[in-house]
Amino acid sequence: MVRCTDYCDPKALRVGGIKEPRLQTTTEEETVAVARFDELGLSEITLKALEKTGYLKPSPVQERLIPSAIEGRDCLGNAPTGTGKTAAFLLPILEMVDEKERLPQALILAPTRELVDQIGREFGKLSHGRWARAVGVVGGESIYNQQRLLAQGCQVVIATPGRLMDLMARRTIRLDKVKIVVLDEADQMLDVGFQPAVEAILEAVPEPRQTLLFSATMPPELRKLSERYLRNPVDVRLIKDNEDATIPAIRQAYLMVEPDRKFEVLIRLLEREQPERAIIFCRTKHGADRVGTLLRTNGLKADTMHGNLSQAQRNRVLQAFRLGRLKALVATDVVGRGIDVRGVTHVINFDLPEDPSQYVHRIGRTGRMGDDGTAFSLVIPEQGKLLDQIEKTISRDLEGDQIEGIFSPPRPVHHRPQRGVFMGRRQNGRKPFPPRRGNSGSGGQGGGQGGGGGFRGRRDRAPQGAGRP
Repeated sequence: MVRCTDYCDPKALRVGGIKEPRLQTTTEEETVAVARFDELGLSEITLKALEKTGYLKPSPVQERLIPSAIEGRDCLGNAPTGTGKTAAFLLPILEMVDEKERLPQALILAPTRELVDQIGREFGKLSHGRWARAVGVVGGESIYNQQRLLAQGCQVVIATPGRLMDLMARRTIRLDKVKIVVLDEADQMLDVGFQPAVEAILEAVPEPRQTLLFSATMPPELRKLSERYLRNPVDVRLIKDNEDATIPAIRQAYLMVEPDRKFEVLIRLLEREQPERAIIFCRTKHGADRVGTLLRTNGLKADTMHGNLSQAQRNRVLQAFRLGRLKALVATDVVGRGIDVRGVTHVINFDLPEDPSQYVHRIGRTGRMGDDGTAFSLVIPEQGKLLDQIEKTISRDLEGDQIEGIFSPPRPVHHRPQRGVFMGRRQNGRKPFPPRRGNSGSGGQGGGQGGGGGFRGRRDRAPQGAGRP
């Protein structure tokens, strides 16, 4: 049985049943392709749970990591967001924990409440048929309720560092039986803000232990820092240096826009694309609220999600989005990691992220586990250098796009020529965006493609200042 107190529905989750190592790299070419989960060393009860949940074959990161993790090896996993990293560490944990022992044996650390929720939901599916139990502990919920659940006993704790430190200070959680530690989204977990808490937690976990680090972005500094926590690890690197850090199947484009026409471009883009579900990222909480209000004013089913909302409010908004009652979720980067909602067809960066690596995590909300996905970024002229940095980070040129009838300023040229502008041909083997009639001037007629569906807003200009939330 699993219970994640902060984000998981309790009814839905009651399911029965310091050295300097040299990284040993396991590359895609060195590994023989595995077609089935039953070749990864998993037990029959796990295989039945996988079959029940609809997992047909392992993804590359699961194929390469699960056998090494089951053997007890430390692992460093680098794979694009949305490729199954969560199951890659949960399945070995379920194989190794003792269900008769009611003290935590595995500790999973994640940077956001939403990611704790996602991991808890996945645990609930994969633990089917076992008596394994997980407790999620995050801020924003009653710590007394979490203490009560921990006292009832569990094999796995899924936690954000801050709340876990609070429980440790109160001496209401025991880590002396923990033998497996997972750092999910390790690039953020070992950043300056989290690192002191993470180090204090790891010091409380006895040696020897098995440590697994996972991240979609793995800068050289993080790889070097990981040497402090991993012993002779298997380094599963599915994103090689200078290769695309996003899922190649996700179509990605940018639209150059004037600052005061961003909201008009957003509405027209939604009309043209008719997404089934879209996540729209804004830089600030105030900006997300503003864009969400303007979308609703234009008749769109949208709501906002950011750190100023209570946990109960965030749960309600996310559940409505999952159930399809919302077509658009307007959010800050609190949603950039850990939101796993199937059927997100589009991600739109209304504001570019200030940290180029955050672009990878935002885009990873679509195109998950083999689904198609599309991503657009609205770029104002003074953000040309930031766009260059994003392209350098992901080792990929974004395609240029525009909305018919709305003036699109030229992309600034800085240290290199303009790249990725759509010229009506296939680029890098990917299907191009459909050509637009007219030109980028302001004299063309408006009107996006496709008039039906959930996105059908008014085409009037946005209120003054709407482009700068």
